[in-house]
Amino acid sequence: MESDKTLADPKQDLFVRYSDEINKAYERAVREALMMHKRAGNPIAIYRDGNVVLIPPDKINIDE
Repeated sequence: MESDKTLADPKQDLFVRYSDEINKAYERAVREALMMHKRAGNPIAIYRDGNVVLIPPDKINIDE
């Protein structure tokens, strides 16, 4: 992570200033959670077409 995040507008929101780092951390956390569920043999719940759907562990797709 860069140590100097100076911007033209010092009042700019921190979420905007660090959006790249936040997105990378979010994607990494989701991937790790999916891997943990798959390894433990637990399904995941997703929301699809207005319904909650359980995805069995063997169908969990972890993109690399």
